[in-house]
Amino acid sequence: MFNTSVSIALLICSNVFMTFAWYAHLRNLSDKPWLLAALLSWLIAFFEYLLQVPANRLGYQVMNLGQLKILQEIITLSVFVPFAVFYMKERLSLDYLWAAMCLLGAVFFMFRQKLMG
Repeated sequence: MFNTSVSIALLICSNVFMTFAWYAHLRNLSDKPWLLAALLSWLIAFFEYLLQVPANRLGYQVMNLGQLKILQEIITLSVFVPFAVFYMKERLSLDYLWAAMCLLGAVFFMFRQKLMG
């Protein structure tokens, strides 16, 4: 359980960094050359990898690769939606809910052996 909790916490933190690395330049650096945005994004992504690599190593001790990937996608959407709404000022739509429902289906299929005992 410890590995799972620590892995999830690290993946959440790494996703915050990666979301900013991938998308924050669209708001903050849209008037700057793309190369500058790419360099700053790579700098942010470096910190993401410092969290993501140990998160995946810990998670892989208790989950298979497919389960780890689906967990990552759930965390990604959970981090991305607040980022899009609060930071990027995007409108919240039902499409996020439908996407989450699809991911919950993926969670069921990837974890069903653990869920069913």
